[in-house]
Amino acid sequence: MSSPLTIEDFGSRIATVWSELRPATRGLVERAMQSAGNSSQNPRNFQYDARADLELSRFLTVLDDRASEKSDALDADIASKVRSVADTCAEVLLEKTESAEVFAQLVKRAARQRDYKRIDVLADALNSRFPPSEICELARSEEVIVRELANEALARCPISILAGLLSDPVDAEIARSALRRQVIEYGSEEARQIVNVLDQVDEL
Repeated sequence: MSSPLTIEDFGSRIATVWSELRPATRGLVERAMQSAGNSSQNPRNFQYDARADLELSRFLTVLDDRASEKSDALDADIASKVRSVADTCAEVLLEKTESAEVFAQLVKRAARQRDYKRIDVLADALNSRFPPSEICELARSEEVIVRELANEALARCPISILAGLLSDPVDAEIARSALRRQVIEYGSEEARQIVNVLDQVDEL
């Protein structure tokens, strides 16, 4: 019987990043791995913070890089395990993150895998979890699919939230575009009135 795989079997880069994670962050991944096969365990109740977000994002990057390597040196069992840990890490981030940068990472990952169900889940998370300023940041992304998801989310935002962004010099134009989209796609009379006022101000 073969011995169980250890993190060192994944390669030195992954092992190094793993060793640099705080114990609490490593525990979060380990509990998530255990709960993948045991529905009675729930990792949602454990503490999560912005630093864990960054740590898991970096760990996911090195896992995905390793999994994508076309090398005969990567044993099939190890490759499968690397992908499994990467998927678990992505699941934790999907459930927890409120970072625009990490969200973009997850969207690009799902797009590479042609995982359209995951993209739909990520899209749903935008309005329910992310503050408007973060969604606006995503709407400026260089990635087309990230921009599209963000703009769709903004088009579903309450008009009061979009109106509040109009005073922000960075996000105002994106909010204005979202209001125009609400007029065109949803026939919102309230959005139309705001857009008309903005247009009149521009003409002054």
